[in-house]
Amino acid sequence: MLTKFTQKALKIIQDIPEGKVLTYGRAAVLAGNPNGARQISRLLHSMSRKHELPWHRIINSKGKISLRPSQGYELQKALLESEGVKFSKSDTIDLKVYLWINPVQAESPY
Repeated sequence: MLTKFTQKALKIIQDIPEGKVLTYGRAAVLAGNPNGARQISRLLHSMSRKHELPWHRIINSKGKISLRPSQGYELQKALLESEGVKFSKSDTIDLKVYLWINPVQAESPY
């Protein structure tokens, strides 16, 4: 059985629309654990396939892809670009443009 945090996190990740991103930390806050960014990372690693998660839409708080070159970075970037997400010359995503704000986030005190 999945924990409440995991259930909420899976739902939040599944709800991220094409062309938008969410940070690990923001996903954790929305799922109920402000310190759970690493848990989000583990969830993505272990459950993306089973739950058909759009794992590529989760990035770090600096607007960058956390995966390293040759370890998924290129695939994640290509998937985001195919959805219309633009990267700066320094490979950063503008969070003011592409960060997904959902109704739960709008009510969150974090």
